[in-house]
Amino acid sequence: MIHPTAIIDDKAVIGNNVEIGPYSIVGPDVVIGDDCWIGPHVVLKGPTVLGKGNKIYQFASVGEDCQDKKYNGEPTRLEIGDNNIIRECVTIHRGTVQDQGLTKLGSNNLLMAYVHVAHDCMVGDNIILANNTTLAGHVYVGDWAILGGFTGVHQFCHIGAHAFTAVNSVVVQDIPPYIMAQGHNAVPRTINSEGLKRRGFSKEAIMHIKRAFKTLYRKGLTIDEAVAEMESWQAPELNELIHFVQNSSRGIIR
Repeated sequence: MIHPTAIIDDKAVIGNNVEIGPYSIVGPDVVIGDDCWIGPHVVLKGPTVLGKGNKIYQFASVGEDCQDKKYNGEPTRLEIGDNNIIRECVTIHRGTVQDQGLTKLGSNNLLMAYVHVAHDCMVGDNIILANNTTLAGHVYVGDWAILGGFTGVHQFCHIGAHAFTAVNSVVVQDIPPYIMAQGHNAVPRTINSEGLKRRGFSKEAIMHIKRAFKTLYRKGLTIDEAVAEMESWQAPELNELIHFVQNSSRGIIR
C-alpha cells in the first residue's frame, strides 16, 4: 500500500507487497525490493537499490548526496541487502568517485536511531549499530560486529568480524576480529567471548582466540612476532584474524 500523500517518482521501481507511509518521498533511480516497509516521512534518493524485506522508520534519509566537499554531483550508488531494520533519523549516504562510487549495507542488520553511515562505507551482515553510532567515510565493518551507542569511527578504519565496541568509544585505528574495544581512543580490553558462544564457536576455537589475544596484546611482542606465533598453531579460526592484522593499513588498536 502506498499512502496517497507519498511522492513516488515515475522512474522509481517498486516491488511487490511494498508499503510506503505518509509524506515519504521516493526519487528517481530508486529500486525497492519486495516486502519492504517504508514508514512516514522517509526520503529515498537514488541511485539506490534496496533488497527484500527491509523496514525503514520515520525521518530516515537513505541514498542522499554525501557530505564530502569533493563530491560534484557524480552518479554514485547505494546498495542495501535484505531484511535490514533502519530506525528513526538514520542517514546513509551514497559513495564518491574517489573510491568505488558505492556505499554498501549487507543483510540482516539493525541500525538504531540517529546512526550515520557516510560515503563509501562497506557494512557487512548481521551487524548492530546502536544509537548515534557514526561511521565516517570509507569505513569497513565486518559481519556480526556490534558497535555500542555513540561510537565514532574515523574515516578509512576497518572493524573486523565479531568485534564489539563499548558505548562512547572513539575508533581511530583498525579493530581486529573478535576484539572488544573501549575508550577514547578505543583500546583492546578482551575478546567477544559471549558473542562467539552465541554464534556457535566451539570451546576450543574460543580458547585459541583468547590465546591469540594474549599473544597479540599481553606478551610485549611486535606485530610480526605475534603473527608468526599465531600461525604456528595452525588454528583455522585464527586465519581471519591473522589476515586482518597483516593487511591493516591504519594499524590495529594496541
